[in-house]
Amino acid sequence: MKIIFMGTPLFGAKILESLLSCHEIVLVVTQPDKTVGRKKELQASPVKQLAVRHQLKLFQPHNCRQDNQMILDTPADLIVTAAYGQFLPQIVLNHPKQKSINVHGSLLPAYRGGAPVQRAIMNGDTITGITIMYMASKMDAGDILYQEAISIPNDKNADWLFDALGTLGAKLINPIIHQLENNLLTPQKQDEGKVTFAPIIKKEEEQLNFACPAHQIYNQIRGLASNPGAYFRFENEIFKVYQSKRMDRNHHQVPGTIIRADKSGLLIACADESALLIEELQPEGRKVMSFRDYYNGKGKYIFIENRRIL
Repeated sequence: MKIIFMGTPLFGAKILESLLSCHEIVLVVTQPDKTVGRKKELQASPVKQLAVRHQLKLFQPHNCRQDNQMILDTPADLIVTAAYGQFLPQIVLNHPKQKSINVHGSLLPAYRGGAPVQRAIMNGDTITGITIMYMASKMDAGDILYQEAISIPNDKNADWLFDALGTLGAKLINPIIHQLENNLLTPQKQDEGKVTFAPIIKKEEEQLNFACPAHQIYNQIRGLASNPGAYFRFENEIFKVYQSKRMDRNHHQVPGTIIRADKSGLLIACADESALLIEELQPEGRKVMSFRDYYNGKGKYIFIENRRIL
């Protein structure tokens, strides 16, 4: 089939790579390059990088609602989207000979929206999955073509889950398109009574609050790793946290109090007499490192027992 593919992150790149093995990709649509890091260098999305390697026709509109003529000028049998990151107007959805389909990282109707992977982990879910569905004008509300579940181990983070779901989606997409071509699928309406939403993560949701129970903070850290990363402020500095453990500890400290800081990690009192051990962090302006390495340097003078992180 002649396919227009629309996606941006590594999750989408995995789907695109799978499609390349079976179909003609006539156009790749992805988000514009973004500035990253302290040097504000432009970085292409993983989907663009893959498209460039395969010398595919590329389109990067800032607003697909207003700028979509290249899509409409490209004949296609099908549009496939996977974490593209923009709403598509009906004129685009109606463009291909067949309907447009989406590969979504949740078991719809659960977690409609732009952050289903992060939200599933932040909420402590143990199961999520891939949904392949027809696209509709209403966000993630199209009829379901196929779903497959995957377990979320409680020691894995969003990076792991994005990779696992991308791999699963890549495995499923070509067989589903084959069945779609041959009218072997029966689309199923979503149950609107079971809809939940997964809005894009807000900046204020990235900050850790040690007045919460440790298991909640632990899931927040897992859900936000490694982009954008959960953080806390201490001594006028921002520390992002990437690896932690929940600790069973009956303490009587005020939440936020440093119970212990040594080479094993930074142990912080949380609500309900629980505690969180921080094992990997990123001091402001520096690279990600183990707490052990940070403690061996500057850390031992900053994180001192009984001091409190507000």
